[in-house]
Amino acid sequence: MTALSEVSREVAFDLDTVRVVLHVLAVTVWIGGQIVVGAVVPVVGRAFPGSGKVAAKAFSRVAWPAFGIAVVTGLWSMLAIPSEETSTGWSMLLGIKMLLVLISGVGALVHQNAGDNVAKRGAGAGVSLLCGLTALLFGVML
Repeated sequence: MTALSEVSREVAFDLDTVRVVLHVLAVTVWIGGQIVVGAVVPVVGRAFPGSGKVAAKAFSRVAWPAFGIAVVTGLWSMLAIPSEETSTGWSMLLGIKMLLVLISGVGALVHQNAGDNVAKRGAGAGVSLLCGLTALLFGVML
Protein backbone atom coordinates (compact mmCIF):
# COMPACT_ATOMS: atom_id res chain seq x y z
CA MET A 1 0.00 0.00 0.00
CA THR A 2 1.22 3.47 -0.86
CA ALA A 3 1.75 5.94 1.96
CA LEU A 4 -0.67 8.86 1.94
CA SER A 5 2.19 11.33 1.46
CA GLU A 6 3.14 9.55 -1.79
CA VAL A 7 -0.33 9.80 -3.30
CA SER A 8 -0.91 12.66 -5.68
CA ARG A 9 -4.46 12.73 -7.02
CA GLU A 10 -6.18 15.81 -8.27
CA VAL A 11 -9.89 16.43 -8.02
CA ALA A 12 -11.41 17.24 -11.39
CA PHE A 13 -14.76 17.34 -13.09
CA ASP A 14 -13.91 16.13 -16.56
CA LEU A 15 -15.04 13.69 -19.23
CA ASP A 16 -13.79 10.74 -17.15
CA THR A 17 -16.05 11.87 -14.32
CA VAL A 18 -19.04 12.04 -16.66
CA ARG A 19 -18.24 8.58 -18.05
CA VAL A 20 -17.93 6.96 -14.62
CA VAL A 21 -21.07 8.66 -13.25
CA LEU A 22 -23.11 7.55 -16.27
CA HIS A 23 -21.74 4.01 -15.96
CA VAL A 24 -22.44 3.73 -12.23
CA LEU A 25 -25.93 5.22 -12.64
CA ALA A 26 -26.78 2.88 -15.52
CA VAL A 27 -25.51 -0.20 -13.67
CA THR A 28 -27.46 0.89 -10.58
CA VAL A 29 -30.67 1.10 -12.61
CA TRP A 30 -30.00 -2.25 -14.34
CA ILE A 31 -29.04 -4.29 -11.25
CA GLY A 32 -30.89 -2.39 -8.54
CA GLY A 33 -33.99 -2.22 -10.70
CA GLN A 34 -33.98 -5.99 -11.18
CA ILE A 35 -33.84 -6.49 -7.43
CA VAL A 36 -36.61 -3.97 -6.72
CA VAL A 37 -38.86 -5.14 -9.56
CA GLY A 38 -38.29 -8.77 -8.58
CA ALA A 39 -39.46 -7.98 -5.07
CA VAL A 40 -42.32 -5.61 -5.93
CA VAL A 41 -43.94 -6.96 -9.12
CA PRO A 42 -45.15 -10.27 -7.64
CA VAL A 43 -46.72 -8.50 -4.66
CA VAL A 44 -48.36 -5.84 -6.81
CA GLY A 45 -49.51 -8.49 -9.28
CA ARG A 46 -51.24 -10.47 -6.53
CA ALA A 47 -52.86 -7.39 -5.01
CA PHE A 48 -53.93 -5.91 -8.35
CA PRO A 49 -54.19 -8.62 -11.03
CA GLY A 50 -52.60 -7.56 -14.31
CA SER A 51 -50.70 -4.66 -12.81
CA GLY A 52 -47.50 -6.65 -12.32
CA LYS A 53 -47.05 -7.04 -16.07
CA VAL A 54 -47.73 -3.34 -16.58
CA ALA A 55 -45.12 -2.43 -13.95
CA ALA A 56 -42.57 -4.84 -15.45
CA LYS A 57 -43.15 -3.40 -18.92
CA ALA A 58 -42.71 0.14 -17.57
CA PHE A 59 -39.44 -0.90 -15.93
CA SER A 60 -38.16 -2.35 -19.20
CA ARG A 61 -38.53 1.09 -20.81
CA VAL A 62 -35.97 2.36 -18.28
CA ALA A 63 -33.88 -0.80 -17.87
CA TRP A 64 -32.93 -1.41 -21.49
CA PRO A 65 -31.65 2.12 -22.13
CA ALA A 66 -29.71 1.85 -18.85
CA PHE A 67 -28.23 -1.46 -20.03
CA GLY A 68 -27.20 0.18 -23.31
CA ILE A 69 -25.62 3.12 -21.49
CA ALA A 70 -23.76 0.72 -19.19
CA VAL A 71 -22.39 -1.20 -22.18
CA VAL A 72 -21.36 1.95 -24.08
CA THR A 73 -19.72 3.59 -21.06
CA GLY A 74 -18.06 0.27 -20.18
CA LEU A 75 -16.54 0.07 -23.66
CA TRP A 76 -15.56 3.73 -23.38
CA SER A 77 -13.83 2.95 -20.06
CA MET A 78 -11.94 0.07 -21.68
CA LEU A 79 -10.67 2.34 -24.42
CA ALA A 80 -9.64 5.00 -21.88
CA ILE A 81 -7.05 2.69 -20.29
CA PRO A 82 -3.84 2.12 -22.28
CA SER A 83 -3.22 -1.61 -22.72
CA GLU A 84 0.35 -1.27 -21.47
CA GLU A 85 -1.07 -0.21 -18.09
CA THR A 86 -2.97 -3.49 -17.62
CA SER A 87 -1.88 -6.99 -16.69
CA THR A 88 -2.91 -10.27 -18.27
CA GLY A 89 -5.02 -11.05 -15.19
CA TRP A 90 -6.75 -7.67 -15.42
CA SER A 91 -7.51 -8.24 -19.11
CA MET A 92 -8.84 -11.74 -18.41
CA LEU A 93 -11.11 -10.47 -15.65
CA LEU A 94 -12.36 -7.72 -17.96
CA GLY A 95 -13.13 -10.30 -20.66
CA ILE A 96 -15.05 -12.46 -18.18
CA LYS A 97 -16.93 -9.38 -16.97
CA MET A 98 -17.90 -8.49 -20.54
CA LEU A 99 -19.17 -12.03 -21.10
CA LEU A 100 -21.21 -11.84 -17.89
CA VAL A 101 -22.74 -8.53 -19.00
CA LEU A 102 -23.75 -10.13 -22.30
CA ILE A 103 -25.26 -13.14 -20.52
CA SER A 104 -27.10 -10.80 -18.13
CA GLY A 105 -28.69 -9.05 -21.10
CA VAL A 106 -29.61 -12.34 -22.79
CA GLY A 107 -31.12 -13.63 -19.53
CA ALA A 108 -33.24 -10.49 -19.22
CA LEU A 109 -34.34 -10.86 -22.84
CA VAL A 110 -35.34 -14.50 -22.23
CA HIS A 111 -37.26 -13.42 -19.13
CA GLN A 112 -39.02 -10.60 -20.96
CA ASN A 113 -40.08 -12.82 -23.88
CA ALA A 114 -41.01 -15.95 -21.88
CA GLY A 115 -44.73 -15.14 -21.87
CA ASP A 116 -46.59 -17.34 -19.39
CA ASN A 117 -43.75 -19.87 -19.09
CA VAL A 118 -42.94 -19.41 -15.41
CA ALA A 119 -39.82 -21.61 -15.53
CA LYS A 120 -38.37 -19.67 -18.45
CA ARG A 121 -39.18 -16.34 -16.80
CA GLY A 122 -37.58 -17.43 -13.54
CA ALA A 123 -34.49 -18.88 -15.21
CA GLY A 124 -34.01 -15.79 -17.36
CA ALA A 125 -34.41 -13.44 -14.41
CA GLY A 126 -32.11 -15.52 -12.22
CA VAL A 127 -29.38 -15.75 -14.84
CA SER A 128 -29.66 -12.04 -15.59
CA LEU A 129 -29.42 -10.99 -11.95
CA LEU A 130 -26.67 -13.44 -10.98
CA CYS A 131 -24.51 -12.55 -13.99
CA GLY A 132 -25.21 -8.85 -13.50
CA LEU A 133 -24.21 -8.96 -9.83
CA THR A 134 -21.05 -10.91 -10.64
CA ALA A 135 -20.18 -8.43 -13.41
CA LEU A 136 -20.72 -5.63 -10.88
CA LEU A 137 -18.32 -7.31 -8.45
CA PHE A 138 -15.72 -7.77 -11.19
CA GLY A 139 -16.18 -4.14 -12.24
CA VAL A 140 -15.42 -2.98 -8.71
CA MET A 141 -12.33 -5.22 -8.67
CA LEU A 142 -11.14 -3.66 -11.93
